[in-house]
Amino acid sequence: MRAFIFAIAILFGVVPGVRAADDAGSAQAVISSQLEAIGRGDAAAAYSHAAPAIQGLFTGPDIFMSMVRQNYSPLIRPKRVAFGKSAVSDGKIAQHVHIVDRDGVAWEALYTLEQQPDGTIKITGCSLLKADQEA
Repeated sequence: MRAFIFAIAILFGVVPGVRAADDAGSAQAVISSQLEAIGRGDAAAAYSHAAPAIQGLFTGPDIFMSMVRQNYSPLIRPKRVAFGKSAVSDGKIAQHVHIVDRDGVAWEALYTLEQQPDGTIKITGCSLLKADQEA
């Protein structure tokens, strides 16, 4: 009986960690999919990964892609993308991403994502800094 109670206690202690890892993995998949879409110039696919609030600001895929080209050019066909630390809390995810752009310049991105009512995870924001700058 003690072994059973111990096993249940371990299960409940591990499940939240597993869920957080699943959320971080899902967030990374969404970010990767959006970066691939941006690289292909697929505005509709890139826009589909944005949360409704972002879509409300940029009212169509072409407007969204124009904003990306003007303000987030390091995200367009980077040489390297590596995921760093992530944090998950109440369906909200913060994901650090290390990026080397096509010119070899290193950047740090902080993506925020949120689980939507339908269970999907969408990007709610992205902050981008050159790696040698400090916030």
